[in-house]
Amino acid sequence: MPFLSIIVPAFNEETRIGESLSKITSYLARQTYTWEVFVVDDGSTDSTARLVTDVSSEIRGVHLLSQPHRGKGHAVRVGMQAAAGEYRFQCDADLSMPIDQLSRFLPPEFVGPGIAIGSRSAPGARRLGEPPLRKLMGKAFNMLVRLGGAGYSDTQCGFKCFAGARAHALFDVQRLDGFGSDVEVLYLARRSGIPVAEVPIDWHYRTGSKVRPVRDTLRILADLAAIRLNAMRGRYRNTEPS
Repeated sequence: MPFLSIIVPAFNEETRIGESLSKITSYLARQTYTWEVFVVDDGSTDSTARLVTDVSSEIRGVHLLSQPHRGKGHAVRVGMQAAAGEYRFQCDADLSMPIDQLSRFLPPEFVGPGIAIGSRSAPGARRLGEPPLRKLMGKAFNMLVRLGGAGYSDTQCGFKCFAGARAHALFDVQRLDGFGSDVEVLYLARRSGIPVAEVPIDWHYRTGSKVRPVRDTLRILADLAAIRLNAMRGRYRNTEPS
């Protein structure tokens, strides 16, 4: 069993997946623990899968999981279920958080039985290079999600760490394939009584983001409704506290 599994969901990331994997594996090679990296290709139509295959042929521990295009939520779920690490870290392909801040999510810096989620809004966090309008829209979006029932300052940050047993318990029940999957996982954690800690990070704005504020706000509203409907229909019963 490796100590750490890193799951990288990727859709049409040919312009940055190679550089991101180079940074990730270079950092991991300097650590004393064992590790594995899963890039879950979400049906890319560019050269993402080929580039990952090239890396995996040279670096032991890097794996490609190819899936039909269903959304980031599905890609993360597939990666979490395939991983074997004692800790499992969800990592955006653009590596907008410097990889050396990964230590903030792992012992000995983070010690606890729950989940550590990266936050761009928690005290001590920094948002670097972000256009003012984008920053304002991000804050408004986070406020909307919090009003919808997710009581965290930043649910959508793509850097989250789960203990292996916690990952199985949550992602075997989690259902949404799209943008609201992060909120759903945190809802399931709260429902299960799993503590969630927000970890302040340095987040660097990257061009080429696939986030579209208007479209994705409508999607998150639909997903929030779907979460409540799933709960009412008893589809999350396996996450009731014991």
